[in-house]
Amino acid sequence: MASYTAPLREINFVLNEVLKAGNLSKTIPAYADATPETLAEMIDTAAKFVEQELAPLNASGDAEGCTRHPDGTVSVPKGFTEAFKAYAANGFVGITNPSEYDGLGLPFTLSKVVEEMVCSGNVAFALYPGLTGGCFEAIYASASDELKQTYLPKLSTGEWTGTMLITEPQAGSDLAAVKTKAIPQADGSYKIEGGKIFITSGEHGMADNIIHFTLARMEGAPAGVKGLSTFIVPKFMVKADGTLGERNAIQCAAIEHKMGIHGSVTCVMNLDGATGFLVGKPNEGIMNMFVMMNLARIMVGFQGLGQMELATQNAVRYALDRKQPRTIIDFPDVRRMILQMKAMTEGARVLAYETALYVDYAHHHPDPAVREEANDWVELNTPLVKSTCTDGAVDLGSMAIQVYGGHGFIIEHGIEQILRDSKILCLYEGTNGIQAMDLVRRKLFLNGGRAVSRYFALLNKAATEAAPEFAFIAEPLKAALADLESATRWIQETFRARPDDASFGCCDYQRAFALSYLGYNWLRMAQAASAQDDEVFKAGKLATAKFFATKLLPQVGGLCASVKDGAGDFMALPTASL
Repeated sequence: MASYTAPLREINFVLNEVLKAGNLSKTIPAYADATPETLAEMIDTAAKFVEQELAPLNASGDAEGCTRHPDGTVSVPKGFTEAFKAYAANGFVGITNPSEYDGLGLPFTLSKVVEEMVCSGNVAFALYPGLTGGCFEAIYASASDELKQTYLPKLSTGEWTGTMLITEPQAGSDLAAVKTKAIPQADGSYKIEGGKIFITSGEHGMADNIIHFTLARMEGAPAGVKGLSTFIVPKFMVKADGTLGERNAIQCAAIEHKMGIHGSVTCVMNLDGATGFLVGKPNEGIMNMFVMMNLARIMVGFQGLGQMELATQNAVRYALDRKQPRTIIDFPDVRRMILQMKAMTEGARVLAYETALYVDYAHHHPDPAVREEANDWVELNTPLVKSTCTDGAVDLGSMAIQVYGGHGFIIEHGIEQILRDSKILCLYEGTNGIQAMDLVRRKLFLNGGRAVSRYFALLNKAATEAAPEFAFIAEPLKAALADLESATRWIQETFRARPDDASFGCCDYQRAFALSYLGYNWLRMAQAASAQDDEVFKAGKLATAKFFATKLLPQVGGLCASVKDGAGDFMALPTASL
């Protein structure tokens, strides 16, 4: 079966030597205790937990899946409940949550490092605490103090779990089509009526309660997204003393039978006059929900990163062991695949971790100017993290199967599960095409294009100032940035007048943007690796950087040319001809 060992050397290299994450404890007063030593200890504890408790449940959870019973309850795979309770007891559910709500108050960055490891070990399991964290963030950002005091401590400890109830049969990405109704009651609560689909963790017995953060429309509200509001809908009502009361009128009507992530339950939920409590102001639900969704998109990116690491680890291990008649890693095509998997995984890790660092700085740095710039980077990077890591998970899952050959296609090796589990990551929390549209339609124009201007200024400076020994990657990076800047100007000049032209190439543009960012990451990794005493580690990093510079970074030019070619006659073609 596929196996997993936490890549602690790689994690610590990126955190401490490339990104200097130790500065969090020096620059953010709230994180004064989050020293590199403290972070390393927590990471080591999480690594052991994932390796010993979660990874062994990955294959069995996939085989067993979840079961809905006639009374609407759901059973998760064997071992999941015990693992979840142990995970919560270790404090992992509320790592980043404020201590006033029983969280550990540690950096968001640390929680994402843990999340990467959990998603390598068992990505289906990761969805239960992952959605709980998103529910916490949404309530924390928008709810009244009374609601926060009622729900947040239990979400932090994992005694209760959380979900987000958004999607309806007629309203996938088009939230304006949401029909679920919220009817005001005399006591200030609301009766919620409607149905939701694709609800991750919507029903299970691993926790005492499930808190559903729900999107609904009040009677008389404006049409479209402007008329949406958000509500807390608990599975069990909470009494004034904090104990649980009667069952609320929300139930799992069915569970989806999916291509992958079988250990994660995905529910059809019926709300038959369930009691809900308004979060924030009426008709501001879309803003409240996007607090949760933006962080959820970063979360999904880390799910992809975890699967990229899992695919790469197992492909390397197999290629080193398999003889045909010599070890297959000595065949050029296999060596190419291994180098590509390492180049993408390690470059994506820097992108993901850096984005998490920017979240910490945007939320907690004492200097407003630093917070502003960090928030620009979070805005710009969110679609990149989500799309790059999740597309990468599918690509590398497929490549791992290719390295294994026929053995990768059969279930007993556990490699095909990586591909099956990863495909959903490209779809939920906004498809990767939607991420590309977000980048092109919003992020390039945000604050007059300030974020993308900062991007080009920083990367061009890094490439121009690189020492001569790093010219092997600095020069291709300069060329890629020139092509990307040209495509960016073309989009900014074209989008409003000819939106189809600009939109037609948005996915190519997003990939070109990501490859350029990864080129910058590999320049920094090459620089940091050159200071290492470990010659084997140094040689591996420099060789992978050269592979990225010569084999992957040049793709930017072709992608940008495709972007500027526009839609041509393709959008004018009658649909009957397609």
